[in-house]
Amino acid sequence: MNQLPERDLRPGRHRLLKEHLMTEIRQEEQTTRARRGWLRPALAAAAVATAAAVSLVLLPPGSGGDASAKPPSRATVALLEDIALAAERGGDYGEIRDDQYVYVDSKVSYSQTGEGTKTRIPPLHRLESWHAVDGTRKGLMQETGRGRWSTDPDAQPGEAGYEVTTNYRHLSTLPTDPDEMYDWLRETAPEYSGQETHQAMYVLVADLIRNAVVPPEQGAALYRAVARIPGVTIVENAVDAAGRKGVAITREDPDNPTRDEWIFDRTTYEFLGERSVATEDYSDVEKGTVTSNTAVLRRAVVDEAGVRP
Repeated sequence: MNQLPERDLRPGRHRLLKEHLMTEIRQEEQTTRARRGWLRPALAAAAVATAAAVSLVLLPPGSGGDASAKPPSRATVALLEDIALAAERGGDYGEIRDDQYVYVDSKVSYSQTGEGTKTRIPPLHRLESWHAVDGTRKGLMQETGRGRWSTDPDAQPGEAGYEVTTNYRHLSTLPTDPDEMYDWLRETAPEYSGQETHQAMYVLVADLIRNAVVPPEQGAALYRAVARIPGVTIVENAVDAAGRKGVAITREDPDNPTRDEWIFDRTTYEFLGERSVATEDYSDVEKGTVTSNTAVLRRAVVDEAGVRP
């Protein structure tokens, strides 16, 4: 194993390399337990001590087995750390008040299908949303071809569904520590999804970031937690619905023949949009077909629903 010179590491890489080593250790522990029970305490303690002492040592990625069970590669962990660092800088929204609305302007296309009909991929079109900062008031949606309609207030603390609401105030209560965020995702996501646990976690993160303004510390913790989800990897050349080129964080859905991609700018690491791609032929959909496609054109905080910034 080679040790990288400290001067060659960009900010934040000490921690991401330590986290990657810990991911490898966790993966090895899980494999060992499956074969012969728990690691002996002395070996487990030595493994943790090694991670703390040699955070600059790079380990080879996992190999073999189901792709959705492999730990993320070093390159994937590094990219997610860059994305997390960008999230920490946050957007310039000023002071955000509870009586305001988060505005998101997007270009979207989602496949449509029905019994006895062929799958249809509609043309890209505009979708705008206004979401109450504290979730206590009705929101608003406006979509080309569908018009404008109001949305119900979010579930409030103690009500069903509150854990996965995406209003700014709820997001600000989520963990800021990556380990705690990972545990929160693992506990919460399966309650709202019938999918495999890691896929449910991945999908929940997408739901939280898609049409929201995420507080910087929570946004960074989300991406650092994703760096621990098995099966997460990179698509080097991805294009969002606005034609902007970027790099994607992706995961193949083990329950469905699709690959979900989150696309980021290669320079700023800003979230650009997402898409789903068919990974095999199914029904009347051919492998490689983009079945959903979005581009986030603008996020802002405004004083009234229906008002553009």
